[in-house]
Amino acid sequence: MPVRYYDWIAHHRRRAADKIALVDLASGRSFSYAQLDDRVSKLATHLRDRLKVASGDRVAVLALNTTDTLEVQFACFRIGAVFLPLNTRLTVPELHYIVGDAAPVVMIHDDDLAETALAVAKLCNVASARRLGPGGSYEAGIAAATPLARFEEVTLDDISTIMYTSGTTGQPKGAIITHGMTFWNCVNLGGPACISPSSVLLTVLPLFHTGGLNCYTNPVLHAGGTVLIMRVFDPAEALRLISDPAQGINVFFGVPSIYQFMAQHPAFATADFSRLIVGGVGGAPMPVPLLKTWETRGVALQQGYGMTETSPAVMVLDREDAARKAGSSGKPVLHTEVRIVRPDGTDAAVGELGELWVKGPNITPGYWNRPDANAASFTDGWLHTGDATRMDEDGFYYIVDRWKDMYISGGENVYPAEVESVLHQLAAVAEAAVIGIPSEQWGEVGMAIIAVKPGHSLAAAEIHAHCQANLARFKCPRVVEFVEALPRNATGKIHKPTLRQQFSQPKPTDTAA
Repeated sequence: MPVRYYDWIAHHRRRAADKIALVDLASGRSFSYAQLDDRVSKLATHLRDRLKVASGDRVAVLALNTTDTLEVQFACFRIGAVFLPLNTRLTVPELHYIVGDAAPVVMIHDDDLAETALAVAKLCNVASARRLGPGGSYEAGIAAATPLARFEEVTLDDISTIMYTSGTTGQPKGAIITHGMTFWNCVNLGGPACISPSSVLLTVLPLFHTGGLNCYTNPVLHAGGTVLIMRVFDPAEALRLISDPAQGINVFFGVPSIYQFMAQHPAFATADFSRLIVGGVGGAPMPVPLLKTWETRGVALQQGYGMTETSPAVMVLDREDAARKAGSSGKPVLHTEVRIVRPDGTDAAVGELGELWVKGPNITPGYWNRPDANAASFTDGWLHTGDATRMDEDGFYYIVDRWKDMYISGGENVYPAEVESVLHQLAAVAEAAVIGIPSEQWGEVGMAIIAVKPGHSLAAAEIHAHCQANLARFKCPRVVEFVEALPRNATGKIHKPTLRQQFSQPKPTDTAA
């Protein structure tokens, strides 16, 4: 028999009504669990009765970070609707595909993205739109509504959310997220991240992404803690807030670039991290030199690994192991199974590289409207992650790189993340990426694309010399390009498809020794 979903916000209202649940830093608004429960309840009524949102219907949100997004999520849950957060950096044609595929009945948007939201809504025949902010139809709808009289019967197997992947190869896929996946992620992350009712989280990643929504925003709300929402990440403001005793921030999560930008800010040297119990990091391989930089400030960053399709936690490195196992993503979380698999489908040996497969109650049942992707992505319930992984003799896992980012030079496999970690050892490097480019002699060779820190200088010869001293010959980039900044997606990850488009042609020097 399916297990019922229970509403977290209503529960915490009963136990701690006056406790602050959410703080919207941009607007200065804060909401206790009682106030949040009231707003969610009235919004649910507005969606169901006024906008005719039925169980299973999708409700889209296109907005920069705001507590309103979380209200929409929980209101959808109460009426059995499906929450559809949209990437704020996508263009109208990109959103046209996603919204057309998901077919929401409502588009909720903020002022900053109104033009895009309304254009997409018109193209896709979305029945209703609501504008966030003071004087907007969203607030008017809440004010005019009565509290929801009856919650829809919802189980952990029902769809709660659809999150579209970045679509770096082909069109984006909508990963189906169930209520159970979100619940098990709260359980899986709760212990390793020390999440409790006393947790105070600063959320800086976008809420349309699983990192912003589920690392650790939803887990902290599930536990009855407090979440501060930053509209757009600002490293100086993040450092100031973490340092401020009045804020009481003791939990933080970011992708590597977030920590990089904070570490490069002048305020980093004097910031007060003494209250920080957990600094989580995931989303991309973390350069070991950057881990060491934070370690010198007394912060042992807790690495982890996950995907949108895994809700997202799969592995976490305990804080006690952060220094001695730097570079590892840790071990599997409690309610998850993992395998490292050879191309022939057999399990890899200790130390051997293979593809990571994942199974468990936190794994997506599939992709929205994509039976073809479902067939290609699963084997006997195991999700193929596409990540090249190895396990050491102590049972710690290392995500080496994406299989698709690997290139073959002279018959040898090269994983860019390993080379990038070496490049980050150079003090003048602000950011670095390595891609494979065509070579007549070697098939492919590495190109290092480097952004130099302001006030520093760096020559290609220095990069070549450093790599030759620290890497096998076949791993050393043959070509170096300098740029002002590397292209990134909305969560701060370096966007390698853009780099491949920009630097797709081989250089005359690519056969150099």
